Amino acid sequence: MTFYDRGTILPGLIIGLCLFLSPFIYNGGKAGKAPVPELTPKAKEAKQCVAPKPYMTAWHMQLLDNWRQEVVREGSRYFNANQDLWWNNQFDGQLLEKWRRFITSSDASTPGATGKTYYKSLQVTCMECHSNKSKFCDECHNYLGVSPYCWDCHVQPKEDKQ
Repeated sequence: MTFYDRGTILPGLIIGLCLFLSPFIYNGGKAGKAPVPELTPKAKEAKQCVAPKPYMTAWHMQLLDNWRQEVVREGSRYFNANQDLWWNNQFDGQLLEKWRRFITSSDASTPGATGKTYYKSLQVTCMECHSNKSKFCDECHNYLGVSPYCWDCHVQPKEDKQ
């Protein structure tokens, strides 16, 4: 068996492999350190959010988007951590089951297990604890290079100059 076009294929494969690996070679395996968002004293005191930290870290935008749709389209203004699961079939079934066990835990010290009801609002609920936008929101958004459109409609929180 012979390779008839090896004069064209082999250099093409080598160039393609080099182009694919160039970002890794250029970076040298030294990715920027992930930021650690700074919590306000009120957030530290609360010790819980509307959902567990891993969920909020990964899917807070989906939560806010769902809240917006439910408030505007359905008039549903309150969120209960034990009842209002915002999951749908696109998420992993095991993750969904872990979340259900988390929120129905009999341990009252478990965040989210109390079934607390929250008002569905970025400005009223979220920004009450996370009012330091530049030290909380912007840290991760800038690191990931995303530009959320929250502030197209909402008023940016006034921050204390410390």
